[in-house]
Amino acid sequence: MNLAQQTVTKEDFESLLMDSFIDNEPLEGAVVKGTVVAIEKDLAIIDVGLKTEGRIALKEFGQAGRDGTIQVGSIVEVYVDRVENAAGEAVLSREKARREESWVKLEEMYNNNERVEGTIFNQVKGGFTVDLEGAIAFLPRSQVDIRPIRDIAPLMNVPQPFQILKMDKRRGNIVVSRRAILEESRAEQRSEIVQQLEEGQVVDGVVKNITDYGAFVDLGGIDGLLHVTDIAWRRVNHPSEVLTIGETIKVQIVRINHESHRISLGMKQLQADPWDGIEAKYPIEAKFTGRVTNITDYGAFVELEPGIEGLIHVSEMSWTKKNVHPGKIVSTSQEVEVVVLEVDPDKRRISLGLKQTLQNPWESFAEKFPVGSVIEGEVKNKTEFGLFIGLDGDVDGMVHLSDLDWQKSGEVALEDYNRGDMVSAKVLDVDVEKERISLGIKQLAAGEATAASGDTGEAGGIRKGAVVTGTVIEVNDGGIEVRIADSELTAFIRRADLSRDRNDQRPERFSKGEKVDARVTQYDRKTSRIQLSIKALEIAEEKEAVANYGSSDSGASLGDILGAALKGRDEK
Repeated sequence: MNLAQQTVTKEDFESLLMDSFIDNEPLEGAVVKGTVVAIEKDLAIIDVGLKTEGRIALKEFGQAGRDGTIQVGSIVEVYVDRVENAAGEAVLSREKARREESWVKLEEMYNNNERVEGTIFNQVKGGFTVDLEGAIAFLPRSQVDIRPIRDIAPLMNVPQPFQILKMDKRRGNIVVSRRAILEESRAEQRSEIVQQLEEGQVVDGVVKNITDYGAFVDLGGIDGLLHVTDIAWRRVNHPSEVLTIGETIKVQIVRINHESHRISLGMKQLQADPWDGIEAKYPIEAKFTGRVTNITDYGAFVELEPGIEGLIHVSEMSWTKKNVHPGKIVSTSQEVEVVVLEVDPDKRRISLGLKQTLQNPWESFAEKFPVGSVIEGEVKNKTEFGLFIGLDGDVDGMVHLSDLDWQKSGEVALEDYNRGDMVSAKVLDVDVEKERISLGIKQLAAGEATAASGDTGEAGGIRKGAVVTGTVIEVNDGGIEVRIADSELTAFIRRADLSRDRNDQRPERFSKGEKVDARVTQYDRKTSRIQLSIKALEIAEEKEAVANYGSSDSGASLGDILGAALKGRDEK
């Protein structure tokens, strides 16, 4: 063979090879029609016009392969995976052909938001696989049903509709939902049922589910919520106390939301309202017996009758126990006697009192120990402003610093007492409304005070309305303690009585040893108790100035009048 013949042969070979590639390349990855040329056992030999035939398992043809429909001469569509493998055979697939056909059809249905038909055939991690006529889709477990489903067996291998949620052909992923189909059908059904219902209508329903806040009732295709507060007029702690699942009950439709298709139901609305005419049934200050149903930090609820509850506020539980939790005074289910304090039918509230069923201990004490009586008690507490003495009836009385000793200052006298000491004191005042009892220890030595003052009739001339001069012997946050001039008598001037001007009612503006003038606002000879007020003196002087000086010069200002009055007092 010469050089020219070799060149032609090489060119012919390259041309034939390129023609072969051109003819074969479009076939790979494409779906083509082939002819069954033979059937060997469970394989079908298919000729698709290539150099060699390909083999496909009969099971890939589905039912057609199992029932013998596929025969020699049958025309079938197959997917060309490879034109030629290592064994020199064409690699064909009926399943991939069906999948390609399905993808085209499914993409069109997905774009048109149409339902697709499929069959659940296997369970995988996180869900299930679905055959969509050749294409395999993933069904997440959360998309199987509206509510979690335990047994999937009845749904397996059963043709049913699905909604395509997502498609990705490049990755070969399809995600479908059965739940979306059910919700759509349910919404249509709910809409039809809701249109037939009206607010106020009484219907029968079946208790479907019970929660802490109420129960869901099936009204025949749609659920309504029966809230725990609408089950009965009385307090219901949990719906299971009254209802059971599967029970048929009669309910009233309270409210319908046509947009969300939510229905609120009520049972108590079918009964008479016990709050009608409540004021006549439970008049104020009347006593009743009830049962404690609930205890909170702020009080206890008492059921007076089914559907009617009242609150005993913690402040109305005991005369003397002010900072005790209600649970330490009453217990749940306990029968208690209460007094009606207030009734508000609009807010459906009844205020009750427990302590009002017992006698006020301050009233009892006032009856038993009138002012001037001498009592004995234990020092319960010692504070910077006095002593608290435990008295009969579980009440306390207070001995102020100024009422401890005639000779010593309050702070010095306070050092002589300790908690637990038994002391005697005189009753100076009992304020039942404010629940206060004032006691005095120094008043037990009233004779000593009279002798110290040289009093022959009115404690050295001290009387109500008199103006006295005192020396500051003690200053604290509550006021100042003074010793009255020319006597050993002491008195305590409260902060509010230090000045008529609120800005000057500051104890710290006074100092020990300073002399002050004050007016006697109260003097009890029996108890030798004196009350002084600088404020009262200033007010009296102002009135006197206006009366004496204002008439002589009607055009003078109040400052001019007071200035003249003070100058006149100083000259006098």
